Amino acid sequence: MKKLATLLMFSLFFASTAFSAEDKIELSSGQTVYVAIYSNVFTGPKERPFNLTATLSIRNTDLHNKIDVFSVEYFDNNGQSLKEYTQKPFTLSPLASHHFSIKEKDEAGGFGANFIVRWKAAKEVNPPIIESVMIGAKSGQGISFVSQGKVIAEETK
Repeated sequence: MKKLATLLMFSLFFASTAFSAEDKIELSSGQTVYVAIYSNVFTGPKERPFNLTATLSIRNTDLHNKIDVFSVEYFDNNGQSLKEYTQKPFTLSPLASHHFSIKEKDEAGGFGANFIVRWKAAKEVNPPIIESVMIGAKSGQGISFVSQGKVIAEETK
């Protein structure tokens, strides 16, 4: 019984520590976000390229407020802009999402490709989740992984 009580105490302590770290929600009224994209990875001793399909996902995590995405730009391995995916800004309603895809055969970005996503909101909101998902399959072999966006600039009013 004593062991169970001790185990319960430790569980509650660690649970409260985990929750307290998440209690502080950082709000933002806009950000510039860098997201790594891998159009291929290298496999085997000869480092052969294994091409991947990449999907950029932008998810508005705010329960009550919309956000405006005003730029989704794709860059190659050398930092050169390949394509601006937004001809005009678009709005994501609360809890809405949008995606952009890079086809498996599109090797223009190279191993170090990335997206720069810029978004704004009328007031401070929960920042969106912006990430990429890469997936590929060949000869019964498959690979998939996710790359989280990294905020590189905070919007200032």
